[in-house]
Amino acid sequence: MSKEQVYPYELIGQEIIVVIATNKFDQGFKGKIIDETKSTLLIEDEVGRVRKLLKNTITFKIVQTGQEIKGKTLIRRPEERIKGK
Repeated sequence: MSKEQVYPYELIGQEIIVVIATNKFDQGFKGKIIDETKSTLLIEDEVGRVRKLLKNTITFKIVQTGQEIKGKTLIRRPEERIKGK
């Protein structure tokens, strides 16, 4: 069993696109991450709408780098992920 790589950096401020989602209305949603909790991402789109997405139900791509991240690999507090604990 291989351990999946966890994104070790701050996500707040990153532009993302949801590429896979269990909720079909979330798929394709694009915006900037404005907050992160243990199990959610708060995303604001270009017209100011805010949507709360469950990490364990999405896979998203960071626009700047093109890196795809499975949200379920991020399920822990941001400060714990960044410290590497």
